[in-house]
Amino acid sequence: MKDTQGSADFGPALRAIVLCGGLGTRLRAVVSDRPKSMALIGNVPFLQLLLQELRGQGVQDVILGTGYRADQIEKFFGSGESVGLRLHYSEEDAPLGTGGALKLAEELLSDPVVVMNGDSYVDWSLAAMADMFFQTKADIVMILQEVPDVGRYGSVTIDADGRVAEFVEKGSRTGAGLINAGIYLLRKEIVSDLERGSAISLERDVFPKFLGKKFYGLVSRGVFIDIGVPADLERAQTVLGPL
Repeated sequence: MKDTQGSADFGPALRAIVLCGGLGTRLRAVVSDRPKSMALIGNVPFLQLLLQELRGQGVQDVILGTGYRADQIEKFFGSGESVGLRLHYSEEDAPLGTGGALKLAEELLSDPVVVMNGDSYVDWSLAAMADMFFQTKADIVMILQEVPDVGRYGSVTIDADGRVAEFVEKGSRTGAGLINAGIYLLRKEIVSDLERGSAISLERDVFPKFLGKKFYGLVSRGVFIDIGVPADLERAQTVLGPL
């Protein structure tokens, strides 16, 4: 969902960070020579589609939180000129989790900052996130995706005001529901409070502390693909290949 109005609410200083340091263990059988985010969709890396999406939303500066085979990502994208962005790099020497990767990149982050997982694609609107962020005085706004079966992902529930009320571990529930789609708009102070050098999961260690507080979910019902397993990577060829 392209929307160039969102970044205007924050000014040109708004940055996004794409977390693309994962090992991609479940994809090794089909993508063994590159980071998961560099898996090819047609003839372009999946990460390039995410960067094009951010540029379409009006973001100009993006940090790439790299790890496994980081050199491939930096060699391919360089300064970001080829994708119309200014790119910055934050490389972890050992896996730090989503929260630890954010802490490592703290000095590069804007306030607030857009955080995006590097292995999933979702229809979203930065303008809509900005509206919710300012109207509710939120600490965190999370994109949620409506899916026919939450079993593989774990589910998220929100109250009548859109506050995130509950996280349920994957496998605990099945059937239709909402899941964490892996895109957040959050205040930098959340990152400042984290311990540097530790392996920290946003999903397990940080977000639960904000349940029922200034933590809101914005629901998407459009395209959602998590390329973490071979079947969805194959599906991405059909759904995202034409983009």
